Amino acid sequence: GAASRMFKNLFEFLEDGKKTDFIEKFLAEKDRFAFGPELAGLDAQEAVSHLLNGMNYGNLPKGLLLFHSYVDGPRTPALEHLVEGAMYAASKGEVNIHFTVSHEHLSLFQSHIAEHQAAYEAKLGVKFHISYSEQKPSTDTLAANPDGTPFRTSDGKLLFRPGGHGALIENLNEQNADIIFIKNIDNVVPDRLKSDTIRYKQLLAGVLVMEQKRIFAALQNPYLPHEERVRLSRPLRVCGVVKNTGEPGGGPFLVREADGSISCQILESSQISDTTLMQQATHFNPVDLVCATRDAAGNPYYLPDFVDEKTGFISHKSKDGKELLALELPGLWNGAMSRWNTIFVEVPISTF
Repeated sequence: GAASRMFKNLFEFLEDGKKTDFIEKFLAEKDRFAFGPELAGLDAQEAVSHLLNGMNYGNLPKGLLLFHSYVDGPRTPALEHLVEGAMYAASKGEVNIHFTVSHEHLSLFQSHIAEHQAAYEAKLGVKFHISYSEQKPSTDTLAANPDGTPFRTSDGKLLFRPGGHGALIENLNEQNADIIFIKNIDNVVPDRLKSDTIRYKQLLAGVLVMEQKRIFAALQNPYLPHEERVRLSRPLRVCGVVKNTGEPGGGPFLVREADGSISCQILESSQISDTTLMQQATHFNPVDLVCATRDAAGNPYYLPDFVDEKTGFISHKSKDGKELLALELPGLWNGAMSRWNTIFVEVPISTF
């Protein structure tokens, strides 16, 4: 996704020139950012303008911003994923990494990785296999006016919008792997903090494999009740969750289903009518998942079969200054994985 929301205060400063506390702090400490050297010698307006316009940070995706400083040069989140992959996802010296990106950013990611891949392979002693996919246009949803009628653009055409990260269940369904690690592009830590991340990624994968072995063993029992066989014959995910420190976003909950059963679900605030429940949540979802998407025979599950279609929601957006209603598909780690078997594991906040 684009990083424009991160720079909201800087855009406002370019427009009105007002030095708020945020702007004062940013200018005083701008040299500490990984992109700091690019702003050296510039006054306040010049520095902010160069960052947003000259370096195009107002439009670039978060994965391509300079995030962390190192002696041998700064790294973007995309490059940090290469380093992480070498540390916990290498098999016989090879690492498979898949980026799902928006269409307008695809060539930028491809050129950025291509520029650095050989150097990182030599540095880390691995061979990277990098693949990319885009959110499928077939998952776009029709926008509506506030009164529910179809929204039309200024030239009279119907407006279709991307259906949110829940659309990516289609992309995940196409991945050919025994174990898949999923995380947000910008949820990366510098090398000095990586030891916890690596340890707990390995731990989450270990929990996944142990539980998968138990499930496959249980399915060998010819007397296993049909209901239990159906319940166990599902994709499996282990979700790392951190203690709730007030961060905005979703969290892990125990949900009572319509049939009276209890399931483990990651919910967003938009899915909970009683907002006090979200405030009382003990844990937060940092999007740290390890997934197994094959059955006992090694065949891949068809992941769209396990989506709870009723968990989509409507959000309020705008286009060309006009308010609109946007239909969001069930979120990737929310309703799109609603019918997966799920385990929550507490991980340290240092991994987030």
